[in-house]
Amino acid sequence: MKRVAIILTALVFLAFQGISHADEIWFGAALSLTGKLAKEGNLVKNGYELWKETVNKKGGIKIGGKNYKVSVRYYDDESDPNRGAKLVEKLITEDKIKLILGPYGSESVFATSAITEKYGAIMVQGGAAADKLYTRGFKNLFGIYTVATEYMDDTLEMLKDKSPKPETVAIVYSNDLFSAQVAQGAKASAEKYGYKIVFYQDYPKGTQDLSTVIVNIKGKNPDIILGCGHFQDTVIIVKQLKDYKVNPRALAFSVGPTLSDFVESLKGDSENVMGSAQWTSTLKYKDPVFGSNQEFVKAYKAKYNEDPNYHSAGGASAAVIFQKAIEKAGTKDDISKIREALSGFNEEIIYGKIKFDKTGKVIGKGMPVIQIQKGAQRTVFPEGVAESKAVYPKPQWK
Repeated sequence: MKRVAIILTALVFLAFQGISHADEIWFGAALSLTGKLAKEGNLVKNGYELWKETVNKKGGIKIGGKNYKVSVRYYDDESDPNRGAKLVEKLITEDKIKLILGPYGSESVFATSAITEKYGAIMVQGGAAADKLYTRGFKNLFGIYTVATEYMDDTLEMLKDKSPKPETVAIVYSNDLFSAQVAQGAKASAEKYGYKIVFYQDYPKGTQDLSTVIVNIKGKNPDIILGCGHFQDTVIIVKQLKDYKVNPRALAFSVGPTLSDFVESLKGDSENVMGSAQWTSTLKYKDPVFGSNQEFVKAYKAKYNEDPNYHSAGGASAAVIFQKAIEKAGTKDDISKIREALSGFNEEIIYGKIKFDKTGKVIGKGMPVIQIQKGAQRTVFPEGVAESKAVYPKPQWK
């Protein structure tokens, strides 16, 4: 009896420590489910949940002839990168989960990936694009977003041959890690394509008033205005550009127009605004879990009663890549083998043909450009996947 009691006590202890059931594979994620990045964080979670549901319906993740059900443990980082780092440490050290799905936002991924690296866990993330993530010599971080410095390149390439030819560019950006790097890349791309940069300025993260910046932009009368920030920033900029009657030939943002809330928040003022997209619903890629991009879109609509955007698709894609790497490695526990499988990943998923360089950064994936036309997102670049032609020049505000 004493021996039985000891065994039962040990089992209870292991359960308390978060050890997974033998027939499950546990993933962990600390996401911005509340706070200023809650919108994007919950969209990434939606992608994870749809992937989990789809995989489990098909029997789970297959390793060595055995199927394992997927479970995901979530914590809310409240849009605080430091809290996110502590929660990922909890996932690894207390919950005993070493397969980490990334959060949303470059600052959060920067903080949390330092923890996964420290403890020999591994992270695949589909929610951050800062170049700085891949300059630290980490071996256990893999990301599927085109990096921040390349975010606006496709937009500027598309616009350079439009008529009347745009010549001047204004760039405004939030002073957070991701946005600053998008702006740096946009500046470099503008110079590469022969534009003249007439305005380049940051603004405080989380600001609710950009009127001073808008007035200064108006004085420069740029042909193109690029906004490098997040959803709330984008809405403020559009409203105040209209208020101050600033009418560029093209208006484009790194984040905002790709979200359904953009049109809902701005109504007709969202019309003809452009956005850089990591992914669009019109891409015609196959996928080993969902079947195809079109089938992913259909499944997402059925589950959430709304169209997916690149945040949700990014979450789902990161999870698919993680799954296929685990299956190829033939293990759910040997991080070195899973890392090796990720390093050699070269498959088509809903995000495109994905492969990584030695730093864990995705390579060879472009950025489709979308434009709001008649209240809907339409892919306008590259030409091979475009649904319609870009409206240029942008009509004046109504």
